Amino acid sequence: MFKNYFKTAWRNLLKNKFYSLINIAGLTLGLVVGILILLWVQDERSFDSFHRKTADIYRMELFGGTGASKQIWTTTVGPMGPLAKKELPEVTEQVRLCNNFYYSLYKYQNKVFADENAYFADPSFFRMFDFPLLEGNPAQPFTDAHSIVITKKTARKFFGNEDALSRVITTDSKDNFTVTGVIDDFPLNSSMQYDILMPMALMAQKQLANGDDINHDFNNYEFITFLQLRPGTSLKDLSAKLFKIHIRNKSDDTDADYLLQPLAKMHLYNADGTDAGMQTINIFTIIALLILVIACINYVNLSTARAMLRAREVSMRKIVGAAKIQLFLQFIVETGLLFLLSAGLAIFLIWLAIPFFNQVSGKQLVFHLTDIHIWTVILCTILATLVASSIYPAMLLSSFDPLKALKSKLSISRGDANFRRILVVIQFASSVILITGTFVVYRQLNYIRSKDLGYDKTHVLSFWMRGMRDKYESVKGALLQQSGVQGVTAGSSEIVDLGSITGDTDWDGKGANQTFILHPMAIDKDFLSFFKMQLVQGPGFTGTRADSTHFILNEAAIKEIGLKDPIGKRFKLWKTNGTIVGVVKDFHFASMKQKIGPAIFLSNPDWLGRIYIRTNGADLANVIGEAGKLFKQYNTEYPFTYTFLDDDFNKLYQAETRESSLFFYFAGIAIIISCLGLFALAAYATQNRFREIGIRKVLGASVPGIVRLLATDFLRLVFIAIWIALPIAWYAMHQWLGGFAYRTDIGWLVFVVSGLITVSIAFLTISFQAVKAALTNPVKSLKSE
Repeated sequence: MFKNYFKTAWRNLLKNKFYSLINIAGLTLGLVVGILILLWVQDERSFDSFHRKTADIYRMELFGGTGASKQIWTTTVGPMGPLAKKELPEVTEQVRLCNNFYYSLYKYQNKVFADENAYFADPSFFRMFDFPLLEGNPAQPFTDAHSIVITKKTARKFFGNEDALSRVITTDSKDNFTVTGVIDDFPLNSSMQYDILMPMALMAQKQLANGDDINHDFNNYEFITFLQLRPGTSLKDLSAKLFKIHIRNKSDDTDADYLLQPLAKMHLYNADGTDAGMQTINIFTIIALLILVIACINYVNLSTARAMLRAREVSMRKIVGAAKIQLFLQFIVETGLLFLLSAGLAIFLIWLAIPFFNQVSGKQLVFHLTDIHIWTVILCTILATLVASSIYPAMLLSSFDPLKALKSKLSISRGDANFRRILVVIQFASSVILITGTFVVYRQLNYIRSKDLGYDKTHVLSFWMRGMRDKYESVKGALLQQSGVQGVTAGSSEIVDLGSITGDTDWDGKGANQTFILHPMAIDKDFLSFFKMQLVQGPGFTGTRADSTHFILNEAAIKEIGLKDPIGKRFKLWKTNGTIVGVVKDFHFASMKQKIGPAIFLSNPDWLGRIYIRTNGADLANVIGEAGKLFKQYNTEYPFTYTFLDDDFNKLYQAETRESSLFFYFAGIAIIISCLGLFALAAYATQNRFREIGIRKVLGASVPGIVRLLATDFLRLVFIAIWIALPIAWYAMHQWLGGFAYRTDIGWLVFVVSGLITVSIAFLTISFQAVKAALTNPVKSLKSE
């Protein structure tokens, strides 16, 4: 029986090649995009979920500061992890991680590597997390303070095929480290990505040498801390207990709260539960469903529109004894065959498109047909789409009254016709939403790029000085003599990302319970003029020894501490009691998703690690060459690497740039699929009115008149789709823009342009068939009458 169903289905596909190709093309495109997006969504949702104890692991967050400076920090003070494990029975294990800022060069024999991703970690890291130790002792990964654990990829890079254990790696500080473990490479869906892990005991030694104790210092907020909790622990009660420990050791931090973020939510949510990436996941899930729905609508529309052409076939089958269920199964098999062809073609195209999709989305998805997760997404998508698009056409086609069909008295009900119109409206409403979203994302990115940042980043390149830091003034002088160099300055960090924070501050008038957290950066005397930053008060730095006790704060910092006449007032940062000598206009040193926070500039030549060079843009190659020569003069072993400030700035918005590109491609594909369906419906409508068009032409109708006649009904549906889509698009994009502290207005022009693009594309699609029919010789359509 099914063999006969299959033969009949195959013959029908070949008999109606045009409509079959339209359906296969639309479904294939829909499946390709839908499956790719859902694979991307699945990968995003899988982050950090592979650990056996994921449900019990939480990252400790600090909700610190007062007033405008109060915010959530993903790092906290060093003593809190060990104290929590020691004093709180709910905590079964703790792990601290801290970025390595002591070493930047690693050598083995004649191999030299710079800037490896190295972190300090407690030994408990290997007990809490499921990162397999391929070589070494999991119970004692670090044998002493100068032992390290490296990843398999790093071991291969350093030692090739040699055994890594017991090999000695030397750093730029002449410290020797013995490899005591090799860990498997971190999975791509892990929030933690390290190349080298060093013992936290070594960092403790380094800090003690500088007079600080990481186990007692409540001013250094640089530690990522994870807690493993007993099942059923009340997070609210535990947060209160953590606060009591903190306030017992630092009584002036009365506004410091502790939050606990589940490991499984760390990638997509902020610590307070607000969106960090989940909104994007939801948006793209909806886009995948919309595109699949649009593809299904094409099939449903064409199947129901052409139902009248198959009425006689169905009637004859019923008369010779076919049951309704048999007819129903016949049409289900036809749909299934169409889907098998579309699915096979879709899988092939996905395999071809994966590299391009990874490039656009920033992912590293691997399309292995042996991967059960990939097949789960593919089969669920195909089955859901098959069910959505096959049931209604099969029910409609199997329900005809055979006698009416044979007497040519059968007609599609108004309800069925209206249903098709509703589907067309849904198709184009979805397309309008995607087009509008593309424009809004593009406008926001353009707004970010064109907004005044508070400093000038054009034609500026920068690099870490390393061994040339002690010779900064002579290096600066040599660079200024080069043609094409307009200015040189230096700072302790990258200006687009002042990552370090501190709360160790004091000033006259500070409240008893006021906590003030700000971003410090050491600069030289030319820094503000180099970046064309505006001093709104005070003389700033003078380049003399007195600058060592002088500070420049930004407007946000002055507003937060409440000083009305700050110039000359006392301000203490860490152990330095100094004076405020300047107030700089607020500048963006982080993503525009965040409000400008408090920042402070200080003068400390020993901290000047990054040099900035402004060029005229014309002699760029010459400037880079000379800078490289100077760098190599003082850093013979380090590779010379530099970045442009524009590129550093753009990296802050990589996710939004990728979203913009994906929106553009998805909107384009949605329009293509919608237009395929509209093209086929227009062809069918033209075919049905072929004789009417011939009569109208004989009676004097013009080509534009006939085009208008055929296009009006479809364009009316497109206009209805636009009116429905625009408020939905406005709401969705208003929510998306809400994630930016500084954002553009959506503006009415976006909706006008989106609507015009949709109408234009729809009109061109319809007009192709309408003009073709209008130009046909009327004799051809009337000679059979």
